[in-house]
Amino acid sequence: MRIAVVVPAYNESASIAKVVENINAIAVAHNLCLQPVVINDCSKDDTGAIISRLNCVAINLPINLGIGGAVQTGFKYAFENGFDYAIQTDGDGQHPAEEIPNMLKMMSERELDVVVGSRFITKEGYQSSYMRRMGINYFMFLNRVLIGLKITDNTSGFRLINRKALAIVSEYYPDEYPEPEAIILYHKRGLKIAEIPVVMRERQGGVSSISSSHSIYYMFKVTLAIVFTHIRLRNKN
Repeated sequence: MRIAVVVPAYNESASIAKVVENINAIAVAHNLCLQPVVINDCSKDDTGAIISRLNCVAINLPINLGIGGAVQTGFKYAFENGFDYAIQTDGDGQHPAEEIPNMLKMMSERELDVVVGSRFITKEGYQSSYMRRMGINYFMFLNRVLIGLKITDNTSGFRLINRKALAIVSEYYPDEYPEPEAIILYHKRGLKIAEIPVVMRERQGGVSSISSSHSIYYMFKVTLAIVFTHIRLRNKN
């Protein structure tokens, strides 16, 4: 069972080494075939130099593609190189690698295609800012209206997908802020999705791409993307 751990990284020099080390430590501790695949999204800091020295697949993009393009690059690598699963995790240290075995177990036992790590099921650990939580609750409501599926942490970038899902996202993956839109994509393609509680940490370095001043723009843009994806895929069915 080969598992690619896709880590998009833009200016994550303060945390990326620890993220990769934790993934490799979990692989040894649980006898898992985990392969960290770090996508350096044309960082302006030392991220590229750091990952070149780590035990990982280092992919350096020549131009900045944004989070969606970086993640899809990792998914394409996983799919084209025959990996059975891919795990998406952030490069800032928020997502606990020790939860990976639990995600794999849940996917196997419940025959799922997508497992989303949620910080809001048990409400332990870092819960994000008040404004971010409002946005997350809004996307939870929007997805319930459109597809009848409750996902408490739509913006979570900690996800496990199987090869069936990999085939889909290798062809198309949302670009700028992809996580909420991807839920619609997975559901419309008939994939089985569920959440698992995880205890997340505050980012260990770097700066979030979604600032408070851009939160309204973010919500507006993602809302349009979600609605258009819903309409486009509904018309195909």
